[in-house]
Amino acid sequence: MESRYIDREGFRLHALWQPGTGTPLVIVPGVMTDAKGWRRVAAAIDRPEPILILNRRGRAPSGPLGPGYGVETEVLDLLAWLAWLDEPARLFGWSYGGLVTIEAATRTAAVRQVIAYEPVLRPFGATAVPALRAAIAVGDLDRAVELVNLDVSGYPPEHVSALRASPAWAPLRLWAAPVAEELAALNAFTPQPERWAELAIPVDLIIGEHSRDGAPYGTAFTAVQRLLPRATTHVLPGQGHLAHAEAPEELGHLAADIVAGVARA
Repeated sequence: MESRYIDREGFRLHALWQPGTGTPLVIVPGVMTDAKGWRRVAAAIDRPEPILILNRRGRAPSGPLGPGYGVETEVLDLLAWLAWLDEPARLFGWSYGGLVTIEAATRTAAVRQVIAYEPVLRPFGATAVPALRAAIAVGDLDRAVELVNLDVSGYPPEHVSALRASPAWAPLRLWAAPVAEELAALNAFTPQPERWAELAIPVDLIIGEHSRDGAPYGTAFTAVQRLLPRATTHVLPGQGHLAHAEAPEELGHLAADIVAGVARA
């Protein structure tokens, strides 16, 4: 994939670009990952259309979150990428990125479809923000990764121990640096229900089988479903929130099938 850059109000934004023909698919990752973490999903989609994977703010080589950061910042960044494409696009967001894609779709006619894997809404991890801010302020990114996994995602201690012993720990430390402010932004954002409910484009929501009916991801997913009564829901068997890392081929194939269904309609 090739690097692409844009500038928005003095901040450099980076994305990975896979050329192709047809309606582009823009992938918007959530927290604790970056564009490279979604390359295997993009490869598994295996369709002719171009794919753009965003490196959201706080992920090199994109710039920092910046002053006044919020969900609005992310939405405006995404709209800037859509302006760069200069043609209609499909959006595929994961977790926090799913929230951003849905909100952006209410602001422009340039979106043809939204696919969102376990999008999140407030309240989500708000109680962990003070401890995360304190850890990040003293440079204790190991503690920040622990807090995200234990206090936000609700994973057991043995999950954290396995992560710490794996090659994934080093990049997770980097991605933990902006996570307190990302969580704060998520919990400060309230969608306008009428705008979400009136989305007339296809909206496809995906939830992992293991996330259903449980906190925090299943409960957040249910809250999003209630705001999107026209959306179609899909279940990814045998998976939880981290399908992009644990089952990228299965997730990519499902996304490709969803795109193909809309493309044929």
